[in-house]
Amino acid sequence: MPPPPSTESLSAAERNLRVQVAIAARSLSIGGHDDFNQGQVSARIPGSNRFLIKAAVTGFEECTPEDLVVASTDPSAPPHRLAPPELVLHQAVYQARPDVNAVVHSHAAYTLVFGATDLELRAVSHDGAMFEGRLPRYTLTSNTILDLPVAESVAKALGDAPAALLRNHGGVVVGKSLRHATVLAHLLERACRLQLLAEQVPGGYHSSSGDDVDAKRAFNFADLSVRSYWDFCAGQVARRWPDTAFWKPVRSVKQPI
Repeated sequence: MPPPPSTESLSAAERNLRVQVAIAARSLSIGGHDDFNQGQVSARIPGSNRFLIKAAVTGFEECTPEDLVVASTDPSAPPHRLAPPELVLHQAVYQARPDVNAVVHSHAAYTLVFGATDLELRAVSHDGAMFEGRLPRYTLTSNTILDLPVAESVAKALGDAPAALLRNHGGVVVGKSLRHATVLAHLLERACRLQLLAEQVPGGYHSSSGDDVDAKRAFNFADLSVRSYWDFCAGQVARRWPDTAFWKPVRSVKQPI
């Protein structure tokens, strides 16, 4: 495999994106997405057919800008030796969804449990309004997604939705930006948790009307709102790990290629 690019060869956008993806990973850890070193967050490198993805040996909670590898959206391209086993999932989604610029796949507990049921997600909370009626469930396998045909079938199940449940496995969340994908991953986990709690209430429960769902999507999840949620998440990461404020753009993954 060729040596990593020099710092000078990286665009300012890529150098900044490394820091942002690492912040997203730490935020996902705070939000309950840890499962040892499993799960991934990735983001397209602007103006290219490549993306950054968390390395296989690194968990969300410990991810730094150095713990990211570059991958091609072309599944036939040789992968970095530290690329995660489920790299093909991200490649399949990016191939199928040109509108998607970031992908989160995790085994967040409530998302996983909700996916193991036959429940349809309802707008019990603001969070649920984002996904009501557009949260497909992939049921063909619960195994780790290691080969392209399976990855492509997940991307097909996802369709044009913002997320999909993977039965007995976890979830896939996408966004037009890294901030959108990260925020939506948090929203999905909270929506699943709150509905699972509501399901235990004797006598049933209510959810938002269709008009309210539309209004919430227009206001609560407008780009400006999502940006404010991302800013909160980034601030939460900085408060939990003060050293992240000193992260500088780096050249490549710290482990040798």
